[in-house]
Amino acid sequence: MNLESIAKAILIAGLGLTALGGLIWLAARLGLPLGRLPGDIRIQGENFSVYFPVVTGLLISVILTIVLNLMIRLIRK
Repeated sequence: MNLESIAKAILIAGLGLTALGGLIWLAARLGLPLGRLPGDIRIQGENFSVYFPVVTGLLISVILTIVLNLMIRLIRK
């Protein structure tokens, strides 16, 4: 693997992370309920609370899978 392809991969990864950060920031500004979706489990007792963001994790996983597959297809062209 030569330095040019490594640089290209790092640049694309950086742009992807920047875009992802921008989307998360935009979602927060628009008031989207990430972390409070139906199916996210929250158990609260007197001295503790436990939170399992099941549906939020699945949604983020699907979105990242789509984005990463698109990035890989663009790199291979």
